[in-house]
Amino acid sequence: MKSIDIYLVQALDNYPYSLEDTLTSLEYALSYNENNTQTLCLYGRFLAEQFKQYEEAKTYFQKAISVDLNAVEVYPHYIETLLKNEDYTEAEKLIVFALKIKGIDILAIKVAEVHLHERQLHISKALKLAKKLYLYYYNVESRQLIDDTVDRLKKKQNIKRNKK
Repeated sequence: MKSIDIYLVQALDNYPYSLEDTLTSLEYALSYNENNTQTLCLYGRFLAEQFKQYEEAKTYFQKAISVDLNAVEVYPHYIETLLKNEDYTEAEKLIVFALKIKGIDILAIKVAEVHLHERQLHISKALKLAKKLYLYYYNVESRQLIDDTVDRLKKKQNIKRNKK
């Protein structure tokens, strides 16, 4: 096993439970290969999820994709970061692109699409898309996520109706 693999595995194993060890492992992994897409992705996640440094995180995701457009592990996290940073137009374009990549987690990308419309308060459209998520799930956990999403959106739709 190459050194970068060891440090990447350590970083993945430590995240998010030991942030200091994760960061140390990521820095070592990047020093061995600054173009490893999994390392770049985890570094972007680290910055976005732990420090809310969305702009800096985006640069890591962008670099990972520039190294390998087919780095399927990057897209769900990159899209989530764009949504949190309210970069909705960019997120929408990335969702459309990601859905064309062979091997992508279609459910994760479709869930992100639902979140995009939900954040923009297009609740009816989000609910319609959420109901279609049932076509893409393959396990009980995913089914629960979809059920919860549909229920949440129905409640929001009722709130929106009652406001009118």
